[in-house]
Amino acid sequence: MDFDINAYSSDEEQFPRRPKIIRNRPNHFEEWDETDFIARFRLSKRTTENLIEEIEELITHPTERNDCLSAENQVLLTLRFLATGSFLSVAGDFCGVHKSTASRTVKRVTVALANLRHRYIKMPQTYEEILTCRQQFFNIARFPRCIGAIDCSHVKIQSPGGDSAEIFRNRKQFFSLNVQTVSDTNLKILDIVSRWPGSAHDAHIFRNSALCARFEMGQFRDSVLVGDSGYPVKKYLVTPLLNINSNAENLYNESLIRTRNVVERSYGVWKRRFPCLAMGLRLKLDTVQALTVATAILHNVAVNENDILPAVNPEQEAAINIVNNVDEELLATQAVGLNYNLNNQSRLNLINNYFARL
Repeated sequence: MDFDINAYSSDEEQFPRRPKIIRNRPNHFEEWDETDFIARFRLSKRTTENLIEEIEELITHPTERNDCLSAENQVLLTLRFLATGSFLSVAGDFCGVHKSTASRTVKRVTVALANLRHRYIKMPQTYEEILTCRQQFFNIARFPRCIGAIDCSHVKIQSPGGDSAEIFRNRKQFFSLNVQTVSDTNLKILDIVSRWPGSAHDAHIFRNSALCARFEMGQFRDSVLVGDSGYPVKKYLVTPLLNINSNAENLYNESLIRTRNVVERSYGVWKRRFPCLAMGLRLKLDTVQALTVATAILHNVAVNENDILPAVNPEQEAAINIVNNVDEELLATQAVGLNYNLNNQSRLNLINNYFARL
């Protein structure tokens, strides 16, 4: 049987190569005033310029072939994606690049930012820093020896797929990472753990963290963390009482709750500044983990620079409220066995030796 070679077109004829399109890339620093710039990128112009200068060497392409993105455009594209939590194609269109370029850029910039973690996210180190942090927490509600408020918050993701996908489904029935943070009185993040699936319990995350090991080794002397009822009572971690039987216990609970409130407020500010954390991330798991740390660093930078919060977007605010809506009754039920470990006398001593005398 004879075959007609001309009857079969080449791959190039069937799937012609698309012409390369160089889209217009506007200068966003000149196009927007300060208010509009913050609304679109979540950071002020000065803070963004400082950020570009800090990571420029890490993200600059080695050549200028194919009209590659400058460090400035890479940072702005990533900030735009973090500010909207939308599709990569939307962020790419905003900066004049294809979604595949946007994907690579977001990963490159977030990894570069995450590498700055030890510079911007750190617990008090020296004794003077510990004393200063204690005093700041004491000024809130007279709670002694506190150097941080600890809690966990869910970062919404798409299903990672595979046989273990369901472990990322949390008790609110959506896929997430359960991210542990410690906050100070200025709402800055002092420590972050961003690697556990949404089904992981807060106490389990803390028990397996480097921070717990540091407290066990006594690196923070006799300082304590304040947490909610989902954590066990330790000599360095105190939680609220579920049953109150005296005035001293009532003062203890009131002081602890007011002191611990800073971590809840930090989540509100963090997710309002970067709504992608609540709207849902459609990225690979390792990129999401780096992105979460990167946004924590950007949050701390914004706090250091006293950047104002962007205006509230009702749609984004609704998503944030859904993610932050904790089922307190379920949490308390899960925590009863943990919270009533009276073998550790740290909480009882604190109530009897300090709050009973106020």
